[in-house]
Amino acid sequence: MTSSSSDGGDERLPRPPAFGFPRQTWREIAHLLANLPMGILGFVYALIWLVLGLGLAITVVGLPLLALGLRGSRLYGALERRRARALLTVRVDEPSRLWHPADGGFFTWLWARLRDPVGWRTALYSFLRLPWAVLTFCLTLVCLFVAWPVLPWIARGLTNADRAMVRGLLSPSDELERRIAELESDRGTVVDTAAADLRRIERDLHDGAQARLVALAMGLGLAKEKVLEDPGAAAAMVDEAHGEVKLALQELRDLARGIHPAVLTDRGLDAALSSVAARCTVPVRVSVDLPERPAAAIEGIAYFTVSELLQNISKHSGARTASVEVRRTDERLLIQVRDDGRGGASPGGGSGLAGLAERLGSVDGLFVVDSPVGGPTAVTAELPWRDREAVGPGLPRR
Repeated sequence: MTSSSSDGGDERLPRPPAFGFPRQTWREIAHLLANLPMGILGFVYALIWLVLGLGLAITVVGLPLLALGLRGSRLYGALERRRARALLTVRVDEPSRLWHPADGGFFTWLWARLRDPVGWRTALYSFLRLPWAVLTFCLTLVCLFVAWPVLPWIARGLTNADRAMVRGLLSPSDELERRIAELESDRGTVVDTAAADLRRIERDLHDGAQARLVALAMGLGLAKEKVLEDPGAAAAMVDEAHGEVKLALQELRDLARGIHPAVLTDRGLDAALSSVAARCTVPVRVSVDLPERPAAAIEGIAYFTVSELLQNISKHSGARTASVEVRRTDERLLIQVRDDGRGGASPGGGSGLAGLAERLGSVDGLFVVDSPVGGPTAVTAELPWRDREAVGPGLPRR
């Protein structure tokens, strides 16, 4: 006959089956057993480059050796982050790439490497890991052969300390490093956008005004030859050349408007967007409510964003009416463009909308498209009221 106590004084954790550990427990055990070889590798590597680099620091060789050692330390940190992701399901951001001016020369590269906080934190991680790796390896090995029922709890406790160490020393140290990574991405977007704009301008000049001016020069050359022998034909050629000059001037005006319209500089967004709306094939209602003008760079981006959206409405929407609303909300410039067309617009797939989203993202802007099939379409864009260059990257404007 058996009896059971109901007073709760003999509560115990359930014993897991001998070989029935969850898969995550086996991953944690594997991580703990791998700590020792990885800890020895990191410790020996960090010890060698630090001793040699600091010992030879008074010579020409020492400082470059320290810089290369920090570079290798970064690689070791990346390997440890991958191991933690695979075995401990720890998701940490990769630190930003070490940046230095491309034309700064050897000493600029050397100074940037020696000031690398990621490399130094990883070196500290390497030194702290070895005694911890010895402890976790031995304790896990003992539990494997002596205290098998408590191994899952031991493994979880030890790997929680590992998780904390990875997050504390191998993840980006602060918001500044994450901001650097964002700025690097934004810089690439801006460079790509500028290159695309230059190619577009070159193509427009080559195919439009340049070709027309070449034909004009040839026509005037022929007219010059015929002035004496056939004045009537020469006059007709000059008259034709006059018409070509007018067309070339109009194309150059259109091209200049596409670069930066004079009306935007002189009269601001209200007048500039009204001019764009007047050229749209769909009737557009424009409402601009701004107490003052935003930064010039932001104003230009807002103009070209609305201009491209209205071009899309003209070409693809099948809309009957459209509207543009621009207003200021706190320290943001809010733009909303709506149409009653067929909808189905999407910023994915390398479309022009994707380019707009990247351009706005490069200045901390937002771009949202709501366009169900069948319509209507509403595009919302937000831009900072002042460009980042005026207040410094990542810093709030006071």
